[in-house]
Amino acid sequence: MALKLNVIAAACENMGIGKNNNLPWKLKTEMEYFTKMTTTTRDPCKKNIVIMGHNTWNSIHKKFKPLKGRINFILSRSDLNLRDYGDVYVFKSFRSCLDTLEGPEFKDIYERIWVIGGSQVYKEAVECEHFYRLYLTKILKEFDCDTFFPELPSDMEEVKDDSVPEGVQSEGDINFTFNVYQNMKFK
Repeated sequence: MALKLNVIAAACENMGIGKNNNLPWKLKTEMEYFTKMTTTTRDPCKKNIVIMGHNTWNSIHKKFKPLKGRINFILSRSDLNLRDYGDVYVFKSFRSCLDTLEGPEFKDIYERIWVIGGSQVYKEAVECEHFYRLYLTKILKEFDCDTFFPELPSDMEEVKDDSVPEGVQSEGDINFTFNVYQNMKFK
């Protein structure tokens, strides 16, 4: 099976995704959407893989580590001892992570691959030959951010996905939309 990377992110109007290693907004609906998308599989015997950078791992509250119902891949140049966490694997590079996914160890146990951040991991994913889809929550407001989503390739096309809610969503004083873009080379 050829690898297909799904990238999932939320970004505000200036494409900001974070501030001080945290989300600049609190949207329960968006977090529920993220959990549903990255956890749900058609085959109950399989799990999805979530790929994240070390800073993203560190930004997850201790009580939510590892992300439950998913196999957690953490990219870090540092030696991390995360054996106590169960379904957690550490890789020194994005390429070594992909090489492992193409090997025999994981090929029959996962259904989808989700890249969940941060900005450098997003950049490597969208520039990768395996980049398939971007699930982007557009926050229709500008926030003060110090971390941004990378520029998208020009060969992306907005597509429908039946599992993604349509229309403008609202929570508090924040409006947002769920959008899906597909790399046209996968058409």
